[in-house]
Amino acid sequence: MSGDSPDSRPATDGGSASDAGAPETDSRPLPGEQPGPDERDHPEGRRNLEGIRIDPVVEAEHGSRRAVISALVEDEPGVLARVSGLVSRRQFNIESLTVGPTTVDGHSRITMVVEETDPGIDQIEKQMAKLKPVISVGEVAGDAVTSELVLLKVEADDPAAVHAVSEMYDGRTVDAGPETITVELTGDNAKIDNAIGAFERFGIVEIARTGPTALARGDTPTAPGEKPGTAGEPTTHDD
Repeated sequence: MSGDSPDSRPATDGGSASDAGAPETDSRPLPGEQPGPDERDHPEGRRNLEGIRIDPVVEAEHGSRRAVISALVEDEPGVLARVSGLVSRRQFNIESLTVGPTTVDGHSRITMVVEETDPGIDQIEKQMAKLKPVISVGEVAGDAVTSELVLLKVEADDPAAVHAVSEMYDGRTVDAGPETITVELTGDNAKIDNAIGAFERFGIVEIARTGPTALARGDTPTAPGEKPGTAGEPTTHDD
């Protein structure tokens, strides 16, 4: 037998026998040496669907644009909250969101206006399509027919002038009193914005906007694969 002891065995991995049993040095900073919350580096940019943070410089290469997305959904409790929650969790920019019935009982149409890059719009459509109540979803093709409704309550110091501006934008007075006048207007986004600018001279007390709703022009289906109401059968997940 040899007289080698465990301490006299050859060192491996390039170490020597003398330092084989030496404790390793802890390179971690002491609590007092760690940077505070305000001193730490904070990464910029949002995360993508895989949890990877997006370089804002790279994302800026895709210019954002305004898009109208239409979705046919089954009427289920909480479906609107699920759709809006999905989009907001991913930090997409929702400009407006409206919902209303369609020609099919039990189905509703969600119209969402977003300001996003093309990759962002594509991701919104893909993620919404994964939700069970969503039958069909897609960006409204081409130059969509869009319209929204706005109620404007203005001060009634000059009723004749308020009425004149209202007629200029095809509006109508829905309430009038000694202190305020409420006007209803409908039209596309540009018309509504211009009308609001014209009414500002009277002093806008309150305003309520529905946000745009939209349909595709001509025979083009508003949502991908959407069947016309005259088809006698509803659009399904398989269409």
